[in-house]
Amino acid sequence: MSFDSLAITDLTVEADSRPDRELLNVEQLQAEIDHSSNPVPLLKQAVDRASEVLDNRYKRNLNINDIVRGRAWVIDQILRIAWNFQNWPNPGDIALVAVGGYGRGELLPHSDIDLLILTRKDRNRQYQECVSGFLTTLWDIGLDIGQSMRSVKQCKQEAAKDITVVTALMESRTLIGPGELTAAMQKAINEKRVWPIKKFVQAKIDEQEARHRKYHDVDYALEPNVKTSPGGLRDIQTIAWVAKRHFGASSFKDLVELGFLKQSEEAMINRGQQFLWKLRYGLHHLEGRCEDRLLFDKQRELAQLFGYQDDDKSLAVEKLMKQYYRAVANLRQLNDLLLQHLDEVILRSGEREKITPLNNRFQIHNDYIEVIHNNVFRRTPFALLEIFVLMAQNPQIKGIRASTIRLIRDSRRLIDKEFRNDIRNVTLFMELLRSPHQMTLQLRRMSRYGILARYLPEFGQITGQMQHDLFHIYTVDAHTLQVVENMRRFFYPEAEEQFPVAAQVVRNLPKVELLYIAGLYHDIAKGRGGDHSELGMVDATNFCTRHRLSAWDAKLVSWLVEKHLLMSMTAQRKDISDPDVIREFAEIVGDKLHLDYLFTMTVADICATNPELWNSWRASLMRQLYFNTRRALRTGLENTVNRAERIADKKESALKLISKMKLDPQQVEEIWGNADDEYFVRESAANIAWHTQAIANFDGDGPLISFRELESGSPEVGATQVFIYTRNADFLFANSTAAFEQLNLNIHGARIFTSANDYCMDTYTVLEESGKPVGNQPGRLDEIRRVLISNLSQGNRPIKPARVRHSRKDRYFSKPIETSIHNPPGKNYSTLEVNCPDQPGILACVGKVFAELDINLKDARITTLGERVEDLFFITDKHGNPLSDEAQIDELIAEIKSEIEQRLPD
Repeated sequence: MSFDSLAITDLTVEADSRPDRELLNVEQLQAEIDHSSNPVPLLKQAVDRASEVLDNRYKRNLNINDIVRGRAWVIDQILRIAWNFQNWPNPGDIALVAVGGYGRGELLPHSDIDLLILTRKDRNRQYQECVSGFLTTLWDIGLDIGQSMRSVKQCKQEAAKDITVVTALMESRTLIGPGELTAAMQKAINEKRVWPIKKFVQAKIDEQEARHRKYHDVDYALEPNVKTSPGGLRDIQTIAWVAKRHFGASSFKDLVELGFLKQSEEAMINRGQQFLWKLRYGLHHLEGRCEDRLLFDKQRELAQLFGYQDDDKSLAVEKLMKQYYRAVANLRQLNDLLLQHLDEVILRSGEREKITPLNNRFQIHNDYIEVIHNNVFRRTPFALLEIFVLMAQNPQIKGIRASTIRLIRDSRRLIDKEFRNDIRNVTLFMELLRSPHQMTLQLRRMSRYGILARYLPEFGQITGQMQHDLFHIYTVDAHTLQVVENMRRFFYPEAEEQFPVAAQVVRNLPKVELLYIAGLYHDIAKGRGGDHSELGMVDATNFCTRHRLSAWDAKLVSWLVEKHLLMSMTAQRKDISDPDVIREFAEIVGDKLHLDYLFTMTVADICATNPELWNSWRASLMRQLYFNTRRALRTGLENTVNRAERIADKKESALKLISKMKLDPQQVEEIWGNADDEYFVRESAANIAWHTQAIANFDGDGPLISFRELESGSPEVGATQVFIYTRNADFLFANSTAAFEQLNLNIHGARIFTSANDYCMDTYTVLEESGKPVGNQPGRLDEIRRVLISNLSQGNRPIKPARVRHSRKDRYFSKPIETSIHNPPGKNYSTLEVNCPDQPGILACVGKVFAELDINLKDARITTLGERVEDLFFITDKHGNPLSDEAQIDELIAEIKSEIEQRLPD
């Protein structure tokens, strides 16, 4: 078939030429209208009946193509009847034309019905009354109409100004009126008159890139848009528009006949489009309006509608989304391939060829790598990995030629067990991991073209796998590659400011490729059931064995996979100023080398899980744990310090700081005399000196409120501390936390002490909503002080937390409240763990229960993970002992659950 034979003149008049009497009996409807003075009720009933039939067909899982085109066919008939109800003057000079998606004969339940009223002449006052009556009828019927009225000349003028206009007009078909008008309009907007093909293609590529940037160029968003997200329906349409403009092709089947598409690729596009249509139809049906976003609640409803079910390994909704992510990944693969091909044959046509041979298999063709002949991969399968190694070693290579991408995709099945065990291939893969340039970009390309999943079958199992919460914002495969990319970023100069410790530590790792392997495997076993760390350790060991790594290297990698959560959990859930905690962690780590690897991996993992998780406070916790552990490893774990020595050392360090403050030694001794030993064990020397100075200089009657910014250069940099010194009261913690919540300050830690003179010495670590410290802002600090004093003046009356409006996500992710109490061996406190949906007022509720049940709070660790909080409270009974009375424990848990439940969405 030649290109000329596909040139567009006038497209098919019908969206679907086959009449469907179950949907609409046109003759019967016309007869009823002929005997009615008002056609609107009859037309509206006809549309509603057809919608019911189509919805029923959808629920029965009938062919979505027939359903989508069937709706367009029904609307065709309705529009013709409504058009003919008007008495049009000079009907030979005006036509009703379907454009855009409706012009393609595709219509979802609540998609806009895009119409062009096309005229022969520019001046059309004679039609105003009929046009107004026609449109009013459509609106009365309840149709979602998008309309314009233009002459052929005006269409050309508008198309020349706006690329979206020309693409809408390209997809046009005459509904009623002279088809010659549509043909004249098509001729007026062809590439010889407006938007020459090179300009058109470049505009469409730029348009797609801008649209992808709106979605951060990811096709695995939590709540994607099935129409406009990367890999969505719009990507399919972009290829169709360019193909129609350049080749005159009216379908993807035409592109197969032209040799531009393979039959298997056409089938993939059709399958992907049908799946996305099913999702989009379901969204419109469930919402009762045009909605193209796969919102969380609709994901669950669609999963149920599609027949997915929960099981031990994954939720039904995760199975649905896995199918979605894999579908859009395939569509984006093809989109990349075809746009690359169009770039070569259209935008780069006429370029002077520059060929640079690389070896007997590959050459660089105008900055893009390509095979020397089409049998390269069949004759030398190892070239499927070699091409990515060559790109990692040659940063001047911009990408892969389209024909070679297609060969890679077609040759994927050459990667089998024998291929994976071939010494040439395992050597090439390790060479890639050691490559100096764009290593993670090559891993992403391998993933996109299906090579990584074939070479590492275990990676294929996590491709497109979503964890259905607000904590993990990426699919497991995307998260994994982001972890490796973060590891690489630690080497970049800009990382020295954002990740100063990691940037320094990573340069001291003797074999950085071991870090990358651990990154690839740390979550590899998610979705299988069981402990993914333990299962992943087995896969990591097998990888190391297959790639001829030494036993020591394999043991390190498997240890990192097994322990990849250890450091973050220790930093966020334990008191890392406690030498016993540091000793316990250091004993597990064993030496500085393991600590260095684990630290860099943990930072990369946290940042790749959800960028919002990495704030200044988490950074400070990680640094503090790293430095404390490194110090413990350096001095030796056998050098334990007893409690009395620890207190004496802490006081001595604090006195050195206080000596610079010119305080009265007797006054310092009096202040310290009111604090018990626990205060000196748990507080830092810097905080002890700060508290002492604040109390010594305070001469007011009300609560003392003091602020301290953790100084730059300290391992604890990155948070604001608020010290409250006031007479003890039952609801002090509840009212303090309520004040912080009113101020939109996020609490990340709390240390609670009561002095011998019945004063509370409480220190809160807080951050602004932005994740940053308060900083030196006098106005903001005065506001914090004012709200705290107001709340603390309430005495023994609890302040009721303000009610909040719950968002859609709050209601959707509202999960059960989990509480538990443990008594750690050898500790003089109990630990209360509260896991629940994150809501303002939670801490105030917990504090209220503590006061009512005579529970003493000693310390708290506040951790927010996406939509949930995991808070730890270190508590005692009123006598200062761990909780042991089962009845008291049961009552405490029950009361906390009851209080929190009142804060959660219904």
